[in-house]
Amino acid sequence: MKTDKENIFIKSYGCQMNVYDSTRMSDSLGHEGYNETGQMDDADIIILNTCHIREKAAEKIYSELGRIRLLKQKRSEKGLETTVVVAGCVAQAEGQEIIRRAPIVDMVVGPQSLHRLPEFMKQRVAGKKVVDTDFPEEDKFDIFSSGEKKLSASAFLTVQEGCDKFCTFCVVPYTRGGEYSRSVAQLLTEAENLVSRGVREINLLGQNVNAYHGEGLDGRDWSLARLLEQMAQIDGLERLRYTTSHPREMTDELIGLFAGQPKIMPYLHLPFQSGSDKILKAMNRKHTGEFYRDIIAKVRKTCPSIALSTDIIVGFPGETDQDFEDTLEMVRKVTFSTAYSFKYSIRPGTPAADIAQQIPENIKSERLQTLQALLNQQQANFNKNSEGKVLPVLFDRTGYKDQQILGKTPYLQSVHVKGSPRLIGSVHDVLVTSGGPNSLEGDLVMPQT
Repeated sequence: MKTDKENIFIKSYGCQMNVYDSTRMSDSLGHEGYNETGQMDDADIIILNTCHIREKAAEKIYSELGRIRLLKQKRSEKGLETTVVVAGCVAQAEGQEIIRRAPIVDMVVGPQSLHRLPEFMKQRVAGKKVVDTDFPEEDKFDIFSSGEKKLSASAFLTVQEGCDKFCTFCVVPYTRGGEYSRSVAQLLTEAENLVSRGVREINLLGQNVNAYHGEGLDGRDWSLARLLEQMAQIDGLERLRYTTSHPREMTDELIGLFAGQPKIMPYLHLPFQSGSDKILKAMNRKHTGEFYRDIIAKVRKTCPSIALSTDIIVGFPGETDQDFEDTLEMVRKVTFSTAYSFKYSIRPGTPAADIAQQIPENIKSERLQTLQALLNQQQANFNKNSEGKVLPVLFDRTGYKDQQILGKTPYLQSVHVKGSPRLIGSVHDVLVTSGGPNSLEGDLVMPQT
């Protein structure tokens, strides 16, 4: 059973949705009297909130559990008990196998059952294992508690979970389930709570966020565009973003907000995954390269200054040199401010895992290196072009140097300036003096004391 004031340590892996889930777990457990610690060694309860998207995700978790086993043993020698929880998408995919391979694990909890953690903690019995990877009927978001502690200036808010697209390389439909959109009323309440705790920028999250179709205030389904318009009315909320979008769901209504709603930041993360129509078909992406470029043309016509980001996979089964060249050509034509690129890796249980034409690892590595060199140059050029511009920056943390504070431009670029920590949580104009490969440096236009 739980003792008073147990310490919990939560480590998040992978996607931004996991960061959001971890925050909600922390809030809910905090309501039950648990204290969060930033040091695993001090934790009575260790929670690994896992992601299954990246290569060898499960093996990385088992490696981490090996280190935790030693920590748990040392604490036991001091008479201290340690509860180990594996949560999230690896938990959903592996289930009972985690208990078999890592007996130190006490609980395995899928992403749709995270709201049950406080209940599981209260019911702990020494030696009894818990494995919950169901898709419960109750809405976890209705049960998750909202916190009260002050937050960073920027926060995530999950508005949509799951996916109905069934890309052949992806495990999300199997680990997160089908598409589900939260109600507008529920989201507005949570957004207002975030703003009351110091948040000034909210990034709306979803596996296919622009497929959002939650119940609106009038009882009808609302689109993401309409939800954004409603959220923009919240006093104290200065910036809105959303990710990750699918090209098939980029409506004219949503694109129009880049020009019509000033709180929507001029930044769009829109994965295209491959520039080859043959590979896109094999991926079941349901769009072509031309369709993607047409969407980008509409977006840029509406908001010429927009920063674009994307996801790209190289070495998908059957990818030829020409297919890869088509991907490079897509990058050259569109140009991106930043991008996330990966080698294809097999996910057991997905259709692509059974395709015979798997690409040798050395070829995948060579292609990724070539692609990333191009992407890095585009990012460096985008940052260099910011030099001499005055950009509004939302400051959200202190830097490593004395009197240094960090923030983000509307284009999601990191900016370092010399300034007072009292500016954190507010937006101030910055003259960009240097644009490096990964970040900007600048001076406050009107230095604050």
